[in-house]
Amino acid sequence: MAPTTLITGIRTLVTNDPALGEGPLGLVEDAALVLDGEAVAWAGPAAQAPAADRSVDAGGRAVIPGFVDSHSHLVFAGDRTAEFNARMSGRSYTAGGIRTTVAATRAASDAELEANLVRHLGEALRQGTTTFETKSGYGLTVEDEARALRLAAAHTDEVTYLGAHIVSPDFAEDPAGYVELVTGAMLDACAPHARWIDVFCEKGAFDGDQARAILTAGRAKGLLPRIHANQLSYGPGVQLAVELDAASADHCTHLTDADVDALAQGRTVATLLPGAEFSTRAAWPDARRLLDAGATVALSTDCNPGSSYTSSMPFCIALAVRDMGMTPDEALWSATAGGAAALRRTDVGRLAPGARADLAVLDAPSHVHLAYRPGVPLVREVWRRGERVAG
Repeated sequence: MAPTTLITGIRTLVTNDPALGEGPLGLVEDAALVLDGEAVAWAGPAAQAPAADRSVDAGGRAVIPGFVDSHSHLVFAGDRTAEFNARMSGRSYTAGGIRTTVAATRAASDAELEANLVRHLGEALRQGTTTFETKSGYGLTVEDEARALRLAAAHTDEVTYLGAHIVSPDFAEDPAGYVELVTGAMLDACAPHARWIDVFCEKGAFDGDQARAILTAGRAKGLLPRIHANQLSYGPGVQLAVELDAASADHCTHLTDADVDALAQGRTVATLLPGAEFSTRAAWPDARRLLDAGATVALSTDCNPGSSYTSSMPFCIALAVRDMGMTPDEALWSATAGGAAALRRTDVGRLAPGARADLAVLDAPSHVHLAYRPGVPLVREVWRRGERVAG
């Protein structure tokens, strides 16, 4: 049996279990945790902590659940520095956007793609992310989409087939033919490596009817739906997500009252991605509107080389508090328990008995410092499955 570990000296513990402490975050002051193998065995006031085989002193720091990043695009090659520089400099830029990344990704070897993936995962881990989802979508051929998912599946269980990112350049004159490929041979090759299916439902990508066909085909193959919805304009994506009981509708920037009501009444999580708005100078999603309506909200990085090249969940928390109407408590919950809900997970995103022992120790007395001290590397240690893996 693995030894049990007592983490004591915790100034503020975020459990995300209201039964264990104060408010929705289940806050416990002067707290302790007991880890038993890969799971949390006990959480509560330090004065009541049971004995354990070994002890670790958090030194008066805050402890939070590991971040759950439920939306990223990490299997790619190349970068789009020139595009970003032009956008931030107010200059026009006519290069290929996603197509630029598609070309670079197709040309890269498996080893190059995996090395880039591992580099970004390490970067995210050091900043407190212990669970992550990632997608294909930069290959857009049967072979390249399948290899992206195969590489991703070696590093996470949360793998998403996104052959419907954009219409492949190879099918520029035949979008219907590409939808047939995405729902046919490509799906057959990709389904064994994925848990989820996603589609970019947006003007210039896939319309509502195409998105419905793609998600329905994926569901018939055992994949669970999620959707890029209402990012650039009003559209059918959110309503389709709720109708199909998708785990999440991601972006949710342009919402009607009916969209907000649908999200509030269904199980679909509204996943907000402030890194994309930061990097494109677009309008911010209105998190306050969603929260006040009763919708479940997640925060994620959308880490990708074009529109949100950040792996930092703390940065996204700071943006959400500053520009999207969230409180520090709401933003942290959305970056942990909210992300878990967007992945339909109950074993991560919280620090309660039975949950996976994934946590971050902050070099601060409170989780509020994540928004209070933006840009400061506050994550001192990261534990995953009961073992210290960073710091």
